[in-house]
Amino acid sequence: MPISEEHREQFQEEGYFILESAIAGEMLQTLREECSYFLGRMDQEMEDREETSRGITHKGKRYFISRRYRQSSRLWRFIFSDLMAEVCRATLGEVAYLFHEQWVVKGADVGMEFSWHQDSGYVKFSDPKTSHLPYLTCWTALDDIDENNGTVHLLPHSRAGTKNHICEHFRESGSNDLVGYTGDDPGIPVIAPAGSIACFSSTSLHRSGPNRSSAMRRVYLTQYSAERLLRSDGEQWSDAVPFLKDGENIYDPDSDRLG
Repeated sequence: MPISEEHREQFQEEGYFILESAIAGEMLQTLREECSYFLGRMDQEMEDREETSRGITHKGKRYFISRRYRQSSRLWRFIFSDLMAEVCRATLGEVAYLFHEQWVVKGADVGMEFSWHQDSGYVKFSDPKTSHLPYLTCWTALDDIDENNGTVHLLPHSRAGTKNHICEHFRESGSNDLVGYTGDDPGIPVIAPAGSIACFSSTSLHRSGPNRSSAMRRVYLTQYSAERLLRSDGEQWSDAVPFLKDGENIYDPDSDRLG
């Protein structure tokens, strides 16, 4: 799917764009199967440890299952695909690293909402002295998404003043969410078919509502950066897997440990 000049301009000015029906067929089915597998593993892990919550994951209600792609023999084909390379070139430029990846799943009927935040807000909250360029989040819907099943809402930079700004965040009691905005702007809901990708900056405020539908709402989220993100002590944040160099896809699956 080509990235248009309108997409590029909207990302630069407002912090996001949407690619509707960007993936389908075998690739979409692969992501759904992988999601089921890792969700089952997470449920078993939490059951074995008698946990009802783990960080911002709440068993049966909302899941964040991170950094598992090396345990799969298939996920790299999406993460480092030509499509994602094109998205990275349009938003980050000629250099890109995989920074982070995770499943985000809301349970049927009881799927919890997720508070207004910036992805960079989680980085800054954990390490207030850190400094980094905004990175890219690609929020890939594995199901048709709308306000009934808890889609993501985006707050454009022009309405939030977040183009080059990381808001102060506080931790919400009960959910363990970080909250970076408490105003009354509802944001723009992403309403799109399965296989669509919401691409947004790590400084873009976003939230998601509860899942009131009778089925799970499943998302695969990949994040890419134009630099190796480092903590203030020099240690590396999450991953920094080389993806693009001089605009070319340099990912080598043979040198990256696969499951």
